[in-house]
Amino acid sequence: MYLSRFLSIHALWVTVSSVMQPYPLVWGHYDVCKTQIYTEEGKVWDYMACQPESTDMTKYLKVKLDPPDITCGDPPETFCAMGNPYMCNNECDASTPELAHPPELMFDFEGRHPSTFWQSATWKEYPKPLQVNITLSWSKTIELTDNIVITFESGRPDQMILEKSLDYGRTWQPYQYYATDCLDAFHMDPKSVKDLSQHTVLEIICTEEYSTGYMTNSKIIHFEIKDRFAFFAGPWLRNMASLYGQLDTTKKLRDFFTVTDLRIRLLRPAVGEIFVDELHLARYFYAISDIKVHGRCKCNLHATVCVYDNSKLTCECEHNTTGPDCGKCKKNYQGRPWSPGSYLPIPKGTANTCIPSISSIGTNVCDNELLHCQNGGTCHNNVRCLCPAAYTGILCEKLRCEEAGSCGSDSGQGAPPHGSPALLLLTALLGTASPLVL
Repeated sequence: MYLSRFLSIHALWVTVSSVMQPYPLVWGHYDVCKTQIYTEEGKVWDYMACQPESTDMTKYLKVKLDPPDITCGDPPETFCAMGNPYMCNNECDASTPELAHPPELMFDFEGRHPSTFWQSATWKEYPKPLQVNITLSWSKTIELTDNIVITFESGRPDQMILEKSLDYGRTWQPYQYYATDCLDAFHMDPKSVKDLSQHTVLEIICTEEYSTGYMTNSKIIHFEIKDRFAFFAGPWLRNMASLYGQLDTTKKLRDFFTVTDLRIRLLRPAVGEIFVDELHLARYFYAISDIKVHGRCKCNLHATVCVYDNSKLTCECEHNTTGPDCGKCKKNYQGRPWSPGSYLPIPKGTANTCIPSISSIGTNVCDNELLHCQNGGTCHNNVRCLCPAAYTGILCEKLRCEEAGSCGSDSGQGAPPHGSPALLLLTALLGTASPLVL
């Protein structure tokens, strides 16, 4: 009996825990753009802010190297092993698949042994700097949702800059500096994200945390997105309402996590010592086995789906919006200026739906989503409202007795709202709960 009771309590606890555990994290998913609800006027659409789920964005990027011939293997060359920098019998040969290290190996499936990786040519032209720009482009605005993680197969570089662009690579701005000596490399005092706060979260810092040289257990460089989120959402990111409230009201914060392109500027390879060993220059190169970028298409809270077609990402826009980022109203739906959706109020947000233009009413008097017939009227073929006996007007918005001048206390019908028919129509289009009175 006790065992049975224990199992029942345990089952109940598991059920409650499974329900309670993700609840705070569900806030802010915004995975539905609209839902049907029942009102006094029947079944209507209720619109909400919405956005695509976060995903691995490296599946959709294009990569470009500068200089373009910086990848090793053409011509073939030998290089030194990472674990033993004086064992220099490894070979890179672009013409042999087993020995080639092309750029696409930065984004292939990891977990195999030995790992696959892109590799640059060695520093054979020292003292000329060995520098590489790796540009990741999406041709689409994306919002970062998790840390950017770069895994090096070589030693982590002595100097590196992570940069971002918001205009498809026309202009760039630094995201973070990395160096073994920040003061010497970039004239900046070293900091970590833990040194920041809500008020300084947008500060561009230089960190020495990820720039040690030849250490086999030190391959990874982070750009900490989640640690910055935590200044608003708490250490376990459970207070998403606070984070989304900040993103909604602070454009600079929202833009900080938004990119169209990322650029990794490798400025100096891992030396591990004060001086470069000019007798063993094959020790010095860059090699990257994996890059992780998690995010979502920016759809201005007007879409939950982002499709990848013909090597291009595009939002499947709702709320009568259109464009790659749902950044404008559709034709004939410009009854008020376009606006992005809002995360607030939590948890449904505000859709800020585009509404029909007044000029389009002649061809689309009503529909079953936005332009509702009023007072129990029904929409017929989108061209007219069929009104109950007591009502008339384009949207059944006025009492029939008004035209006869017989609306009064003894008519059995309420007094009509004040204002012109045009104003009433505009009020109906805007979805105003109560009529405007001039």
